Amino acid sequence: MVKILLSGCSGKMGNVIQNVISEFPSLKIVAGIDKFPKESEFKIFKNTEDVNIHYDVLLDFSRADALKDLLALTTSTKKPLVLCSTGYTDEDLKLIEDSSKTLPIFKSANMSLGINLINSLLRKISPLLYQNYDIEIIEKHHNQKVDSPSGTALLLADTIKESISDDTYYVHGRNGEKKREKAEIGIHAVRGGSIVGDHEIIFAGSGEVIELSHKAISREVFAVGALKACSFMANVTKAGLYNMDDVLGL
Repeated sequence: MVKILLSGCSGKMGNVIQNVISEFPSLKIVAGIDKFPKESEFKIFKNTEDVNIHYDVLLDFSRADALKDLLALTTSTKKPLVLCSTGYTDEDLKLIEDSSKTLPIFKSANMSLGINLINSLLRKISPLLYQNYDIEIIEKHHNQKVDSPSGTALLLADTIKESISDDTYYVHGRNGEKKREKAEIGIHAVRGGSIVGDHEIIFAGSGEVIELSHKAISREVFAVGALKACSFMANVTKAGLYNMDDVLGL
């Protein structure tokens, strides 16, 4: 049985994780961490310093500003850390990378298996299409999402950019009177209502348009991916920075 310590257990995704984990008989939530704890079947700690139970994997679905505390706990326990929060700064990303030299850390901008399969596909097709197609990314999320563009949009954009040999740059939305430059990769964010998460990658050519799209209908898709990551990381003992490619064998 893999024992999970769930950070952000009282939040939206924390609740979804608790509902979905019954589909994973080899996993169990043994405790949680949340500044605003709600009534629960397991013990909830208000901060990482109070954690005094044994666990196998620390799963985080809280906020980016909890990173340093989570890394401190992971440094103490040496147990794998699965980071599912978004909105990390460049400084945070550097800290994660540096910490992964001594700790087993999993990080993905999106826990959906479908998004990660699309991301893998983008590595292959972007170099083939770039010369004859303009590339644009549109992402849509609910009106409570605080970071923009989404971490997933940036994940997809970075994959496209890194797979193309030519120099490219990001344009976030457009305003004014200026023709599109060939080197642009457009990234556009929409916020409204209760949209769980839509992402569309457009390759617009002369006479045809190729579109790859993914719509998250329920937050359960992220929970399933996160729990699969926990199953994978429970068997990891070597320090390093892991992602969904490792979980999916890509």
